[in-house]
Amino acid sequence: MNEVEASWSEVLNQYQRRADLVPNLVTIVSGYAKHESEALDNVVKARARATKFKLEVNNLNEDNLEKFQKAQAGLQGSLSKLLAISESYPSIKADQGFRDLQTQIEGTENRITIARKRFIESVKEFNNLISVFPTNMTNSLIFHHKPKAQFSVSEEVQKNKKVKF
Repeated sequence: MNEVEASWSEVLNQYQRRADLVPNLVTIVSGYAKHESEALDNVVKARARATKFKLEVNNLNEDNLEKFQKAQAGLQGSLSKLLAISESYPSIKADQGFRDLQTQIEGTENRITIARKRFIESVKEFNNLISVFPTNMTNSLIFHHKPKAQFSVSEEVQKNKKVKF
């Protein structure tokens, strides 16, 4: 259970890192692209939803994890759209602060992927301890540990997306 808690804390830490970068990104982009207020508002709202939903390791069940994933996916999607919009503005792309933030966001997305992978592995090991004989005898029957939920690929990601040129 300790490994599950530690790996979940790392997942939350990386998502928070991404959320902490958003205000700086919004400030820089809004300085150059004031008429993109809808995209900026969407990022701010998505960040608020993502940071509002707190999921503790003791409440890791499939429903809560799905809600958490949707909130995080909303932020990731709105950030992607904002970064795509910024491609239309050479002055934004030339801004050193923007380039630094873009690099940090890309690095954070990689860190999130690694943290999620570690969490998946620790949950797999934990769930094996409570479901596979002989360790299940003490872990589930005596200590009443319940399986922890795993990350899953959302339906949106599973659908084939067409690339348009």
